[in-house]
Amino acid sequence: MTSPRDHALGHAWAALGGDPDLTRLVSFHRPTPLLGARLPVRTLATATVAAAALGAVALLATRNGDALNEAVPIDRTAVAMAFLSERQLRIDGAPVPTFAPLSGFWRTADGWVRTHANYPHHRARLLAALALPESAGPELLAAELARREAAAVEQAVYAAGGLAVAVAPPGAHGPLPLVQRTRSDAPSAPVLGRAIRPLEGVRVLDLTRVIAGPVATRTLGLLGADVLRIDPRHRPEEPGAQADTGFGKRSALLDLAAPADRDLLDGLAATADVVVTGYRPRALDRFGLSPEALFSRRPELVVAQLCAWGWDAPEPWRGRRGFDSLVQAGVGIAALEADKPDGPPGVLPAQALDHGTGYLIAAGVLRALTDRQRGLGGALLRYSLAGTAHWLMHGLDPEPAGADEALLRSPGGYLAETDSAFGRLRYVRPPFGTEVWSRPPSLPGADEPRWLPPADDSGVSAGT
Repeated sequence: MTSPRDHALGHAWAALGGDPDLTRLVSFHRPTPLLGARLPVRTLATATVAAAALGAVALLATRNGDALNEAVPIDRTAVAMAFLSERQLRIDGAPVPTFAPLSGFWRTADGWVRTHANYPHHRARLLAALALPESAGPELLAAELARREAAAVEQAVYAAGGLAVAVAPPGAHGPLPLVQRTRSDAPSAPVLGRAIRPLEGVRVLDLTRVIAGPVATRTLGLLGADVLRIDPRHRPEEPGAQADTGFGKRSALLDLAAPADRDLLDGLAATADVVVTGYRPRALDRFGLSPEALFSRRPELVVAQLCAWGWDAPEPWRGRRGFDSLVQAGVGIAALEADKPDGPPGVLPAQALDHGTGYLIAAGVLRALTDRQRGLGGALLRYSLAGTAHWLMHGLDPEPAGADEALLRSPGGYLAETDSAFGRLRYVRPPFGTEVWSRPPSLPGADEPRWLPPADDSGVSAGT
């Protein structure tokens, strides 16, 4: 008889194209008192991390020509702590705010709306859309929203380039796939040599922001990849987010409108093994970063793309920006998690759509590289926060809702400390057994936009 977590892992692994028999290698340990909610967040968390861990074991065995029989133990408490990494982060002893004062739920004349104003440009656009002064604080914003209808706020703020979503009932958005997979037309593909770690010699170009994409690439860095994150020169990542998700990778800044920087990016993409993007559909196409353009230069690439609302979602949602908190509001999770039908909307106990999708992306990349190692060429993988949300709401078995938060007050061996360019960091250890990150996070733009030279010939992709 399978448990809900076994069932969830089987579903995720099958969606990624994995051999269903391999899930027998995974075992779950330590019941966790964390991540309690009406929706099965614990099941989502353990299944996605387990899929990534199984993907890592499978790739390493394939590279080394070994039989795949290694046990994959999953510590459920370690997984839960990993899903809370940004909340557990401390820089020189101080917590990092996760939401700005103008980000949150606000009552409107006919319901509720959720805003996201963590980035300064999003804050400015929110206030401009509502004709509020730049100095406006929460009280003024609340008063203005209380006299408007939620749908009208959503439309006006998005039209101005900001972010606000009317809180919707469950079922407001249709079903979406957990992942979409297609093969590139690659007649031959590089073969990775024998290795000690699954992703030794693999180059990952990281064009993601905030949590989901950076969690994916942080995981790939944990498993040995050379991960190079690129952010716009005029809009580097916020320090707290960079300190949390920058472990195991390097950070460079480029202006893709500048020909010299564009040439640098083209060179990086042409010699990468994996490209991960986290922007709206088609937002990067004008910079030569569409899947078609990437595969035309390097057909054996593994390209993983992430968006908020779904690659096949109806307009205007498909082309809209979005974050975990906004998707929770827009697909009905916030309504489901509310304490009272007429009270404030609720939230999941973690940014579970972000973290869960991040581990699914990592799992998909590992699976695609395993297939490439077997001669199947490159791949295009597409994910969305809304697709993960639909799985959470409709594809997973229920679980007990209670939660004991005492562990958060005394997390014991699940935390570690290190010095970094940001200061002394207290951070959550990785959820993969004995794996540790090779380096602390870099400040945005602290590194050169180039690949690291290989240490030796083993594990290096042909043609790089």
